Amino acid sequence: MKVLERTFIPKRAFSGFSGFQKGDFPVVTLTDIEREAYKNSPIHRLDARVKLLFTLAIILYVVSLPRIHDKTMVRFLFLEIYLILLVFLAGLDLRYFALRILAVLPFGLGIALLQPFFKPSFVESYTLYPVTLPFGLEVTYEGLAFGASLLLKFLVCVTAIILFSSSTRMRDMVNAAGRLGIPAEFTLLLSMMVRYLFLFWGVLKRIRLAQQTRLFDIWNKKVPRKWVLKQIGNSISSLFIRSYEQGEKTYISMLCRGYGSGHERAYCRNKIGGRDVLFLLAGLGCILLTHFFT
Repeated sequence: MKVLERTFIPKRAFSGFSGFQKGDFPVVTLTDIEREAYKNSPIHRLDARVKLLFTLAIILYVVSLPRIHDKTMVRFLFLEIYLILLVFLAGLDLRYFALRILAVLPFGLGIALLQPFFKPSFVESYTLYPVTLPFGLEVTYEGLAFGASLLLKFLVCVTAIILFSSSTRMRDMVNAAGRLGIPAEFTLLLSMMVRYLFLFWGVLKRIRLAQQTRLFDIWNKKVPRKWVLKQIGNSISSLFIRSYEQGEKTYISMLCRGYGSGHERAYCRNKIGGRDVLFLLAGLGCILLTHFFT
């Protein structure tokens, strides 16, 4: 009975977050991302085009702010608070939201941590920080300010993007991009990627479930690493073959249903309502208030 019990997926995989885990650390999967987008809240019910325009406006404004300025940090703080309020209004899972931010934070954090040791080229005079470091390294106040500015810019932009992707279905995001004038080639690639992401993930989950029923554990230190790598290689090759075969079947099915005749570009023609306009005006108003009154 003990052997049979180990063949089933642990119950914690179905509580809050799905996916395979090592220990008790939760993992955000594709199904979790799309599950959040299917919630019902005032933010979820907004038109995808409005949310896309709002996200682009936040990113463009944050990127356009001065690299070093006394009021920049305060503006970043106000924008981040406004986005967090929208997260609460959307009813998103805070643990899920934090995990997605932590997943991409090392990329921006790594760049920001290096800035204090460099002298920015756009600054004429530098003020050395009174600290002694080995290997002749020097820290400047301007470098610290520039690193903090980069990190906060990265954090605000990532928060806006995650809010948009968590409250909008992937299909609606692609349709919104197409209706806003994005070239058809890009939207076609995005739509195909959205469809096949979940297909590949389903195939991968079946392969992993088959491995678990055979008590295969990638973290088992008692098993030779060479054999483990061989099994991982077999899984990757199996995933590639299955995805290729499924892709061929899907493409033939699409051709049989009229793909290429132009009808695949038919979008759901939803009109932008009053609450959508109010949301966009509120977002733009927050940006203007942050810029002129801080």
